[in-house]
Amino acid sequence: MSIAMVAILGGVLIALAGIFTDARTKGQKIKLKTIEKEVELEKLRLESYTQETEKMKLELEHSKVLLLEAKQNLTK
Repeated sequence: MSIAMVAILGGVLIALAGIFTDARTKGQKIKLKTIEKEVELEKLRLESYTQETEKMKLELEHSKVLLLEAKQNLTK
């Protein structure tokens, strides 16, 4: 009878270990997906920042041109 109890207890322990491992694996996969999404979001933020910076550079250059033209018109 003790051999049967050991076998049953062993089977239960193996099943519990499998359940625990599966839950841990699923948790790790969720964390990985979260990190991947955060990386993607950060890439989008960086791209947006770069585009905004380029836009501001163009606006500044345009303002410089307008100021130079205005200055030239005043000196004529």
